[in-house]
Amino acid sequence: MPVSLDYDDYDLGGMTSAAAGEAIPGADFVVLPTGSIEQHAEHLPVSVDTLRAEALTRELVEAASDHDLSMVRLPTLPYGYSEHHMRSPGTVTLGADTYRAVLTEIMRSVADHGAERLAVVNCHGGNREPLKLAADRVQRDTDLAVFPIDWTDFARERLEERFGDGWGHAGEHETSVVELFHPDLVDGDAKTPQEVERYEVRQYAYFDEVTAGGGLGDPTDSDPAFVEAVIEETTDEILAALKRDIEAETGE
Repeated sequence: MPVSLDYDDYDLGGMTSAAAGEAIPGADFVVLPTGSIEQHAEHLPVSVDTLRAEALTRELVEAASDHDLSMVRLPTLPYGYSEHHMRSPGTVTLGADTYRAVLTEIMRSVADHGAERLAVVNCHGGNREPLKLAADRVQRDTDLAVFPIDWTDFARERLEERFGDGWGHAGEHETSVVELFHPDLVDGDAKTPQEVERYEVRQYAYFDEVTAGGGLGDPTDSDPAFVEAVIEETTDEILAALKRDIEAETGE
């Protein structure tokens, strides 16, 4: 499920208001998973980024105690800024300003309820700029510290060692993650190497100007076992970075 109803103890969605009132200010981090609903070539569902956000934040929150961190997870925000995919059916986008405003209001809400820190774990590239602007605004207007985490940035070196530099949208990496967590949602017969037209300077307007097949890389080279190991390593790396930021913040 893109937005799980199978809640664990750390999920805000399964808490009563009273329980949330204790959990939010008591946590080292409130965690917001962010994804998107957009085309992912012919072999993957439109919910890929949201599925990744849901699964990867579960891994993160469940491992937090190994780093002496406590976390409360918000329900996954399934929609993002995906206007560049709107020529493809199934894509649902928020406008950039709307998405920024949604993030800002979510951040203000958790700030009002006593959250000290918010980690936004983002799994869609199009969300980056609106997320940064929302974080800037909220940190200047409230006492909430915002930690934008683009998950793949922490895994990039390991992914490039295995898949090269073309493993992005609907490619080897994302295909491997969905095969690991939701193999029933991958159409293996539709996986095919993607032909890509890259500009040197020009900014593309729509993604089909880059690739007619809707994806990047070669999804036939997916490797869920390798990606499972990368997820474990990357989870520890993100948590260690968050722990170091707290220590830098508190001077301990």
